[in-house]
Amino acid sequence: MTVRIQTAPFDAEAEVAALTAGRTDIGAVVSFTGLCRGDDGLVAMTLDCYVEMAEAEIGRLIEAARARWPLEGVTVIHRHGRLLPGDPIVLVAVASKHRRAAFAAAEFLMDHLKTRAPFWKQEERAGGAAWVEATEADDAAAARWAPER
Repeated sequence: MTVRIQTAPFDAEAEVAALTAGRTDIGAVVSFTGLCRGDDGLVAMTLDCYVEMAEAEIGRLIEAARARWPLEGVTVIHRHGRLLPGDPIVLVAVASKHRRAAFAAAEFLMDHLKTRAPFWKQEERAGGAAWVEATEADDAAAARWAPER
């Protein structure tokens, strides 16, 4: 399992290749890359965090996913710092013997990253900057996985 919190961009294709390198026991890999959207006049987005705290919480989320589904590997990379529209923000890559487990675990991880990972998001527009909280839709997406096993 790999968790990285970094300011630098990542190469999603290379990360998936690293996750599966030399493995013949993996039947499915699902990856998700979240990008900074430039809609509604967004100029930039700044993500702030305590790196060690974020890594620990994401590690706990991965362990919760591993308790639910048989996973052969997981990579989660989350960026922090100032991001521009089109920049990659997050990568979730999940490997399993079977596709259903890989799809479900990747979705579970993304839903919980949005609500439980300790990142603070500030959006910058022409009129100024404002901090943004998780939305009700994010909370509802994460709640559908309860109760956690």
